[in-house]
Amino acid sequence: MTTENFETFSELGLSENILKALNEMGFEKPSPIQAQGIPAVMQGSDVIGQAQTGTGKTAAFGIPVLERIDITSNAVQALVLCPTRELAVQVSEEIGRLAKYQRGLKIEAIYGGDSIDRQIRSLKKGVHIVVGTPGRVMDHMERKTLKFDEVRMMVLDEADEMLDMGFREDIESILADMPEDRQTILFSATMSKPIMSITKRFLNDPILIKVVRNELTNQNIEQVYFEVKPQAKVEVMTRLIDMYHLKSLLVFCNTKRKVDEIVEDLQLRGYASEGIHGDLRQQQRSNVMSKFKAGVTTILVATDVAARGIDVSGLDGVINYDIPLDEEYYVHRIGRTGRAGMSGKAFSLVARDEKYRLKSIEGYTKVKIEKGVIPSYEDIVGVRKARFVESISNSIKEGDDLNLYNDVLEMLHHSGFSTEQVVAALAKQIMGVQKNEYADSNLAWEERRSDRDGRREGSGDRFDRRSSGSRFERSGDRRENDRYAPSSRRSEGGRDGDSRRSGTPEAGMTRLFLSLGRKDHILPKDIVGAIAGEANIPGKTIGAIDIYDKFTFVDVPERDARAVLRAMDGNTIKGKPVQIDIAKQ
Repeated sequence: MTTENFETFSELGLSENILKALNEMGFEKPSPIQAQGIPAVMQGSDVIGQAQTGTGKTAAFGIPVLERIDITSNAVQALVLCPTRELAVQVSEEIGRLAKYQRGLKIEAIYGGDSIDRQIRSLKKGVHIVVGTPGRVMDHMERKTLKFDEVRMMVLDEADEMLDMGFREDIESILADMPEDRQTILFSATMSKPIMSITKRFLNDPILIKVVRNELTNQNIEQVYFEVKPQAKVEVMTRLIDMYHLKSLLVFCNTKRKVDEIVEDLQLRGYASEGIHGDLRQQQRSNVMSKFKAGVTTILVATDVAARGIDVSGLDGVINYDIPLDEEYYVHRIGRTGRAGMSGKAFSLVARDEKYRLKSIEGYTKVKIEKGVIPSYEDIVGVRKARFVESISNSIKEGDDLNLYNDVLEMLHHSGFSTEQVVAALAKQIMGVQKNEYADSNLAWEERRSDRDGRREGSGDRFDRRSSGSRFERSGDRRENDRYAPSSRRSEGGRDGDSRRSGTPEAGMTRLFLSLGRKDHILPKDIVGAIAGEANIPGKTIGAIDIYDKFTFVDVPERDARAVLRAMDGNTIKGKPVQIDIAKQ
C-alpha cells in the first residue's frame, strides 16, 4: 500500500456524519497515524499500528469501525480490547463522540468493577460496538451473554500493556473465538516478541504502520530539565507549580511507594493532590479520577502502568519526578499535555545518577531537552504577591456589593492596626505561609571535583560514637568527652583519602557527606548535636564520623537518613551553612 499525505479528513473519503462530528470535536487535519491508519483499515486489511498515547490512534481505528457498522443489525459487530477500565471508558466515549450523528448506533463499555448485571441487560437489548477489558469480556463469553458470530472487526488497543498485565491467555482465547473472516487491528507502543507472536498467529498479511520517532514528541510541548538533589525534588516541584501557575498537572514516578510519599508531602504543603497506582481498588481509582477531572484535585501523581488510559483534556503540564527507566515511557508521559494544538510543559527533575537516562531519552527522541534554572525563593514569593494583587484588583473591579464591607478597615483601625498591617495580614492569610525548607544554593547538585577523583583531600579523622571507651582521639590530640562526643575508634587515614575508599558503612547504616571539615573548626560533638537536635534522633544511634580538611562523612541509620537530609540540608553547624547529601560509594 502506498502512503499518501492527506491534509484534510475529507480527502480520506469519510461520510458526512463523521466529518461533521470531527469538525465539532475540533479536529482540523489527520495526525500521522490517522492519515496512514484510516485508509489501511477502511480497505479491509489487517493492520499493526505502532503508536503511543496522544497520537490520535483511537480515531485511527474508531472512524473505520463506525463506517463499517450496519445499524439495522443489533448484533455486536466490533470488539475493542483495552488493558484498563479507564482506557475502555475513554475509548468508548471518544467513539461515541465520533458517532454523534449516526442515529441508533449503540456502544457499550464492559469492565470489572461495574455491575455485570447492568452490562448483561444492555447487551441483551442490542449493542453494535463493545469496548472492554479482557477479563470482563471473558466473563461474558463464559456466561454466553456476549456473542461474536457477526463480529467484523477486532481491535487490540495498547496490546503491549495488556500482555504486561498478564492477559495473554485471555487475548488468545478471545481471538480464537472470533470469526475467521474478521478484520484484526492491533495497536502497540512496542513490538516485543510476544506481540509479534500474536500477530503471526492471528493476523493475516497485516500492514505495518509506524509513527517515526521524530513525530512522537509534540512540538507544542516545552521540555526542560532541572538538576535537583533527590531530597529537594518536592521543594523544586512546588516552586515550578507556583512559578508557572500549573492548575492541572500529572506527576510521574517509578514506584508505588514513591507515589504515596509524594502525595503526602504535597498535601502537607497544601496542594490538592491524589495518587493512583496498582494497589488501589477500582472504586478508589474511580473516585481519584472523578475528582481530578472535576478540578477538585489539581495534581495527580501516578506510576506509568496506572496512568495507562488516563486522558484528561487541558493539562497544563507533566512533571517527571523520576526519570523513566524506558525511553518510550518518557514519550508516553509528555504526550499527556500539549494536545489539540494547545501548549504544554514537561519538566524533568534529574538527580545526579539519573543524568545518563536523560541522555538516552534525548538520543531516542532526537530532541534536545534544555536545562532550566530552579526558581529562587524570592521568585516564588514575588509571583504569589503579583497574583494576590491581581486577584484583589479583579475583586474591586467586579464587586458590586463591596460597600457592605467598607467599614471593616475602619473597625480594624479602631483596634489599633495600621492599613499596612491589615493588608499584610490579608496577604499572608490568602497566599499562605511561605515555606522555605532549603536554601536556594542547596537545591541543585553540582559536579564536585572530589566526586570525580574519589574526594582526595588528604587524611581524615574517624570517630565512632558507638565504640567502647570514654574518650575520643583526633590525630593524637586528647579532647574531653561530653554527651554528644563519639567515643574512641580512629582510622589511621592514609594519604589521598585512603580511609574514604577503605571504609564502607556498616549494615543498616547510610553514609552522608557534609560540606564542613577541619578548616571550619567543627568537632564530632558539633555534628552529632546538630543532627540529633534538628532531625530529632538519638545521638547514640549515629555511627562513624570521618572529618577531613574540607568535608566530613557521617554514618546514620538507614531509617533516619531521609529525616536527617531534610532537617540538615540548608541548615548550619556552629553558624556555618552546611550542604549534605548521600555519600558517593
